[in-house]
Amino acid sequence: MLTDNKTKLLIVDDLAENLLALEAVLRQDDRLIFQAKSGEQALALLLDHDFALAILDVQMPDMNGFELAELMRGTEKTRHIPIVFVSAAGKELNYAFRGYESGAVDFLHKPLDVDAVKSKVNVFVELYRQRQETRRQLRALEKSRQVQEELVKELQTTHGELQTAVRMRDDFMSMVAHELRTPLNTLYLETQLRKRQLDRGNTALFDAAYLSKMVERDQRQIKSMVRLIDDMLDVSRLRSNRLSLQPTEVDLPELLGRVVDGLSNQAMASGSSITLTPAAPLSGHWDEFRIEQVIVNLLTNALRYGGGKPIEVSMCTTQEGVRVDVRDQGVGISETDQPRIFEQFERAAGNDGTGGLGLGLFITRQLVQAHGGKLDVQSRVGEGSVFSVHLPLIPPEEVRM
Repeated sequence: MLTDNKTKLLIVDDLAENLLALEAVLRQDDRLIFQAKSGEQALALLLDHDFALAILDVQMPDMNGFELAELMRGTEKTRHIPIVFVSAAGKELNYAFRGYESGAVDFLHKPLDVDAVKSKVNVFVELYRQRQETRRQLRALEKSRQVQEELVKELQTTHGELQTAVRMRDDFMSMVAHELRTPLNTLYLETQLRKRQLDRGNTALFDAAYLSKMVERDQRQIKSMVRLIDDMLDVSRLRSNRLSLQPTEVDLPELLGRVVDGLSNQAMASGSSITLTPAAPLSGHWDEFRIEQVIVNLLTNALRYGGGKPIEVSMCTTQEGVRVDVRDQGVGISETDQPRIFEQFERAAGNDGTGGLGLGLFITRQLVQAHGGKLDVQSRVGEGSVFSVHLPLIPPEEVRM
């Protein structure tokens, strides 16, 4: 049997023969008997071990059994150990009364009744074991309770996350349906009108000017739907870490000029304009398609919330690389909303129904970060916003693909 599983008993007597005789009576395979020939030795053992019972001889030199018992009762570690006194003195000395006053649970007179000693010690050993088992069970119950509390907290957290996920899914599906329905309805109505004119034989209406406008309108609606679908695909790729970058040498001022020119008609249609501040030639090692997507997203966002006011695009070099600023003079964004607008499906409070899935800025920041850069915003309500793209000229090795 392992030592840790054995019950420990302490016997204290200044005579070696008494210790040997008492140990012989108490010895069992599931017990460890510790001997002490003085009160000082007993105290040292009491501080190092957890005993089920202490059997103390009353009459010992230097420190008698009663004095040792008083010290034991005054120490937190030993005050709960049952004490049995043993004495060869006659009953007329009334030692038993003093022993019980000292906190003893029993008083034995020599010569000892072996069977009585064994029986009484067995009772105390069994009580000790029952206390130990009770403590063990209480510790196990407490640990189980703590585990259950943690599980409940985890379940509550998971439940909340699931509810949020379900709500986001429902909101997302509602937004997708709404955003796709608008261009689809426009295309459907236009198709119906054309079909009606064709059924009536009014082919003369379909001259070059009409066809040009028709194709332009159709392209605009189709591009709107394609962009929504591309945004959803990009989010899926980002979530699964399947977004691939193909860095090449990119002339940034040329890219900015191309994007601004491409959006000039859209800006004009919204009553706005986009101005690009001239900049010195600068090249970097980026994924050209993704950097163009970043600038397009920011300019489209500025047109959407810019209130028809002019938009400015500028770039400058920094210690880390290059910074591109997109400045609008629109409604602005509150400090509370600024961190939130970069999350999925989020738009600034007070959105005026300008549409969108709330994915553009989330995707934009992820694309910038994929290049080892960062995207931030400075804004005040009613004073417009400045979105700044910070890019290293060469992305860190770990983000190159």
